[in-house]
Amino acid sequence: MADGKGDNGGSGYVVLRSERRKDLRRQILVLKIRGTDDRGSFFGYAKSLGTGGMFIASVNPREVGEQFAITFSIPRVMEDVRCSCEVVWRREYDPKKVTREPGMGIKFLDMDNETKGLIEGWLARL
Repeated sequence: MADGKGDNGGSGYVVLRSERRKDLRRQILVLKIRGTDDRGSFFGYAKSLGTGGMFIASVNPREVGEQFAITFSIPRVMEDVRCSCEVVWRREYDPKKVTREPGMGIKFLDMDNETKGLIEGWLARL
C-alpha cells in the first residue's frame, strides 16, 4: 500500500511512506534479509532499497567498514539476490529518539548491472 496502511495481500513486502532519498531510493520497503560473515548468520529487514545499497533495521547494527554477504528476494522479479556489502553508516538504539529506528546503511560491493536494472525496474513499478 502506498501509504503504509492495510494489508498487502500476502505478497511478502510492504510499501511504506516515501522519503526523499538520493541514488534511486524512491520507496521504503520491508524485505527479509539474510546475511553471513565471520560472526555467523543474521536476519534483518530492509526498510529502503536502491541500486547502490539499502537500510537494514537492526537493534545490533554492524560496525562501519564491516563487510559481509547478504541474500534477499525481489518479489515477482527474481528468486534470490546474493552480493557482498559494506556498512557505511550505523544508527544505534536511542530510547530518547524512538522514531529513529536503529540499523545500518549498507552499500553493495559486487552487484552486477543486470540485477541493478531489475531492482530499478521493480522500484519504478511500485
